[in-house]
Amino acid sequence: MLAANDDLHGNVPDTADVALLLIDVINDLEFVGGEELTRYALPMAERLADLKHRAKAARIPVIYVNDNWGKWQSDLHRLLEHTLREDVRGRPMAELLRPDEDDYFVLKPKHSGFFSTTLDILLDYLQVNTVILTGVAGNICILFTANDAYMRDYRLYVPSDCVASNDPGDNEHALKQMEIVLKADITPSTELDLEAIKRQAGRTRRKILETSRH
Repeated sequence: MLAANDDLHGNVPDTADVALLLIDVINDLEFVGGEELTRYALPMAERLADLKHRAKAARIPVIYVNDNWGKWQSDLHRLLEHTLREDVRGRPMAELLRPDEDDYFVLKPKHSGFFSTTLDILLDYLQVNTVILTGVAGNICILFTANDAYMRDYRLYVPSDCVASNDPGDNEHALKQMEIVLKADITPSTELDLEAIKRQAGRTRRKILETSRH
């Protein structure tokens, strides 16, 4: 007999200490400043595609946190159809990073992935204590989501080569702010040891459990 939700998750674990968040990568980039962002977003997406592959191999769940672009009747499939089938700037990024069937998807109305979304509930359900934030834009939605994650006591990783902004200087400043103020680890994805991150997150989980018993 199947355990709860076994038929929904496939190879994705029902619980996980670490989650990889892809923020606003299903994105047509058809807005003011989108041309500049495209220049940096596509190389970033190539590195992020590799990180996602490694995360799935390490059984780290992948969560897409995507803006609804003011379209309140949108869902994942509509956003994908628009971005993948139309001649838009963001199409190459979406092709590289299109979600798999067992990935999670959260639609957000504003900058932070936590504001008025189900992300809190999903992370709590999965028992996540550590998040890896990636995507666009580093100085806006990544920064806002990192702020809210920090206030919720999540351990933060923001790999510096897997976030992009319109301006490299603004991106670097945002990364430094997250590193200094939010205690985020901004090690590039190519140097991240995902198994070590999982072990650290496991120790954090055990410490939380021990504290709750006293």
